[in-house]
Amino acid sequence: MDSVFEIQYTNRQILVDILDSHSLEQLNKIPSGFNNNIIWNAAHCIAVQQSVIYKLSGLSSIVSDEFILKYKQGTRPESPVSQIEVEEIKKLLLTTLDQTVKDYKENKFLNYRKYKTSLGQGYVLKDIASALDFNTYHEGTHSGMVMILKKFV
Repeated sequence: MDSVFEIQYTNRQILVDILDSHSLEQLNKIPSGFNNNIIWNAAHCIAVQQSVIYKLSGLSSIVSDEFILKYKQGTRPESPVSQIEVEEIKKLLLTTLDQTVKDYKENKFLNYRKYKTSLGQGYVLKDIASALDFNTYHEGTHSGMVMILKKFV
C-alpha cells in the first residue's frame, strides 16, 4: 500500500505547487469551454477522498460536511474562493492524506460499505484497498485536468 500513498502524496504535492505558483485570479478563473477551475479541482480531490475513504468506512470525515457538499461530484464553483480558503485547501491537501495514512496503519477502515462509482460501467469500491486504488486514479485524473487548466489561465 506504500506505493499508493506515495503516488497520492506526489499528486497532492503537485497540486500544492500549482496553487503556490498561480495568482488567486488564475486559481478562480473558469476558462471558456470548462465548467470548473484549478482551485475547485484541488478541493474536489479532498472532498472525494474524504467521502470514499472515511464516509464509506462509517467514520467521520476530517473536513466538514459543508466542504464535502461544496466540492463533491456534480458541483461546480459557485463563487470565487478567497486567499484564506486557498491556504486552507493547500493545508488540507497534505494533512488529510497524512491522517489517512495514520488511520490506515491503525486499521481504522474495517467496516467498508460497498459503493458503485460512476466510472465506466460502475467500478465497485468493495473495501479500503479498492477505495484507495480508486482514489489514486481519481486524483490523477483531476491533477491532469489542472495541468490542462493551467494552459488557459
